[in-house]
Amino acid sequence: FMPVGTRGTVKSLTPGEVRDAGAQIILGNTYHLYLQPGHELIARMGGLHRFMGWDGPILTDSGGFQVFSLVYGGIADEVKGRRPSQQAQLKPGMVKVTENGVIFRSYIDGSKHLFTPERSIEIQKGIGADIILCFDELPPFRAGYDYTARSLERTHRWEARCLQFHQNTLGGQNLSFAAPNLDQSLFGIVHGGVFENLRRASAEYIGTLGFDGLCIGGSLGKDKQQINEVVDMTVPHMPDALPRHLLGIGDVDDLLEGVARGIDMFDCVSPTRLGRHGAALVRDAARKWRLNVQNASLRNDDAPLDAQCRCYTCQHYSRAYIHHLFRAQELLGIRLVSVHNVAFLCDLMAEVRDSIREGRFAALRREWLGE
Repeated sequence: FMPVGTRGTVKSLTPGEVRDAGAQIILGNTYHLYLQPGHELIARMGGLHRFMGWDGPILTDSGGFQVFSLVYGGIADEVKGRRPSQQAQLKPGMVKVTENGVIFRSYIDGSKHLFTPERSIEIQKGIGADIILCFDELPPFRAGYDYTARSLERTHRWEARCLQFHQNTLGGQNLSFAAPNLDQSLFGIVHGGVFENLRRASAEYIGTLGFDGLCIGGSLGKDKQQINEVVDMTVPHMPDALPRHLLGIGDVDDLLEGVARGIDMFDCVSPTRLGRHGAALVRDAARKWRLNVQNASLRNDDAPLDAQCRCYTCQHYSRAYIHHLFRAQELLGIRLVSVHNVAFLCDLMAEVRDSIREGRFAALRREWLGE
């Protein structure tokens, strides 16, 4: 599991705290880093690792997810089939999709920009991540079969262009800056929405192109059951030898169900987003693994957030103290719960790896899911 450091920081945490929490790799966002501070500046600073002080691996997404959020509003809602909120309604005119790429306007100053497959890879080479992703289109859940099929064909053409540009710049040649990292792996992305024949066709095609790994992206369905169905219809057609990354997934049950279906890697903003809203992850399926630290019942609770957690927060502070911090609107509360949540998911995945080695993953899955 990789925590998300959208703008070159895992929100509210230092790189040392992220490392101590057990994270082995983090994710950076190409779209946001391109707009501010810019990939060429990051390259001049020695790459994102040096710029942000993180000495572990970094994965960058292609920027497509954020670009298409400009037209689809709440892209997380749309991709998952939920109705957008009033604050995230459609925004026509913000994005124009062509065969060459996507023209969009900056949310910062309204300036116009063009992301082509080649441009996305070039930006990621400036950022210097260890794993980079192909540029893709993200049609929403409600797009329907016909548009999803057309979008899939265009995304396949874009991914082939990404791979060609990546291969042409492996040694840092043909770039306008000195590439800070010449040892990058390029992952392809399997699309197809919730349609089994499209998922199979995409997995089989992308799996033959020579990528270093594969992601499952696009709309994953309207609920958790459909997410699992999409993974089930995709994984059997992906090459066994390549790592598989399920994009944007981070709930406890989704991680366990994903592993059970053959997924190797996950990323999500949820640990720190939950932390900012006072939700701590706990080993309690009945609570959906979440504890609201602002509940009045915690005012006199001297226990740690989670009795089995090894993180700094749980080793030093009580639920009562963290409850006080949130009631007093102290920033430390957000930091402590975020540290805990990142460690909680990293520890879960460490348990999963141990259980697989020891042949007891099925039992661990039942234990966590309360079955």
